[in-house]
Amino acid sequence: MFTETFNALIKEAQFTKEMLGSGATQIRNANYAAKGVYFQAFTSLSTGLERIGKLCLMLDHFIDHNGQFPDFNYMKNEIGHKIGVIYEKSLVVASKRSISMQFLRKLDDPIHQAILRILAEFAQGDRYSNIDLIVGAKRQSDPIASWFTQVDIPLYATRVSRNKKEAIDGNATAIAAMLAPHAMVRHTSETGDEITDVEDASRRTGMQTAVAPFRQLYVLQVIRYWVELLSSLQYTAMQTGSEDIPFFSEVFAPFYNDDSYIRTRKTWDTV
Repeated sequence: MFTETFNALIKEAQFTKEMLGSGATQIRNANYAAKGVYFQAFTSLSTGLERIGKLCLMLDHFIDHNGQFPDFNYMKNEIGHKIGVIYEKSLVVASKRSISMQFLRKLDDPIHQAILRILAEFAQGDRYSNIDLIVGAKRQSDPIASWFTQVDIPLYATRVSRNKKEAIDGNATAIAAMLAPHAMVRHTSETGDEITDVEDASRRTGMQTAVAPFRQLYVLQVIRYWVELLSSLQYTAMQTGSEDIPFFSEVFAPFYNDDSYIRTRKTWDTV
């Protein structure tokens, strides 16, 4: 019979996996015409990363304290809700335990760092950026604009081929020639600029389509970092003889794959 703690941990892991899978799926689909999808993705990813990061730190404490999990005050005051702090603590844990990572030892790529920073700021207050603007509260930043400028633009510059970019430009010009006399566009971009012509709208759609697989890949690499760390800590914690530790590696198994497999999947909310 499973212990109460075991059941709580497995439910937490399952919930976290579903949040991460949902966020990884949604971030591929978000664009200037579906801005609400950005907020869905950011909510799921920031929640999921915080929780899987906390599971890692809880196991580290469990190992160091003879099978005792941290108390509420430790979780609140020492860890809190800051994804950046949780990541820095995870690096200390990996170094302290000499954990050899199969994939990424650190999330030090500028794109990974931008993703962590944007999600951390979203969790800390940017999720209310629209309401804050309306009511005149102190506004940190627009998370969608931050993502576009710090993630999508660099990905488009570095990961999309020149031939693909030329094809996007050519397609936008051709569509504008056919539709511009008969179509009207009324949208705003991720950064808040007005989109009023067909060519601009088409070019932005092409850009999003080209960037989407890469933004999803980088998000999944971030998720995989914590999955790998959690799996390693799980086996060390099990060596204490406790019956409270589930096989987290089984729950998060779909995320524990190399990039070639990750890039074959578009949807992660049903894994």
